[in-house]
Amino acid sequence: MSIRNLSPRAAASLFFAVITALPIAANATIVRFETVQGTFDINLYDNATPATVANFLTYVQNGDYTDSILHRSVSGFIVQGGGFRTDVNANLTAIPTNPAVVNEPVYSNVRGSIAMAKLGGNVNSATNQWFINLANNAADLDGQNGGFTVFGEVTGNGMTTVDTIAALPRFAFAAPFGELPLQNYTANDFNNSVPVDNTHLIVVTSITVIDSTVDTAAGLNPTPTTATDNGGGNTGGGGGGGSLSLFALLGLLLVGRKRNC
Repeated sequence: MSIRNLSPRAAASLFFAVITALPIAANATIVRFETVQGTFDINLYDNATPATVANFLTYVQNGDYTDSILHRSVSGFIVQGGGFRTDVNANLTAIPTNPAVVNEPVYSNVRGSIAMAKLGGNVNSATNQWFINLANNAADLDGQNGGFTVFGEVTGNGMTTVDTIAALPRFAFAAPFGELPLQNYTANDFNNSVPVDNTHLIVVTSITVIDSTVDTAAGLNPTPTTATDNGGGNTGGGGGGGSLSLFALLGLLLVGRKRNC
């Protein structure tokens, strides 16, 4: 049947079905991270990295990052989150992942930029985990594994909060918490297997959209990436369900450290 022969009601129904089947467009560019260590804002690059921004905002809009944690911190390199959330008993659950997003290596992994973590040897494997660059990591990350997609930048004095988090002590529990930042927790606590609870975890209580103007990044001047290849072996994506109590991780050391995402 030709669309010309449809009744107005049928045509309207068809239009609605088509529109609702389309992917949600990235219609927000500034998001606010509320953490137990303070607040910072990130301006997203909707126009330059639309698929990645849309992917990130899907998790935001679904509330997947509410009560998530920053589970990895590497001094002078990155802080990483988006993969796990905590409950009232400090049980950590892997945040379910949506289908992976296509890689969009447009901008460089400089200090203050946010990028997607992904699996080693898999260019298009980014899902829910992200990291914030603490330094200019272009040499490490721009050319590895097809390049790590930078999709926004911390604005204002937000890096003060991020640096405060990065300065917290890190503890080597079992993988994937081998570089876990904690507050109000000491090496003596660790050595004596003091239980870790939500007063110690670096919890991201919420990520919310505070400006939905698509082109707010137009006035920014992000650094373009200069190299993207398919080499490298970085890790960092998360998936799967299940709950893991930090009580079970106390005293279990993860030997070794990798500078990867």
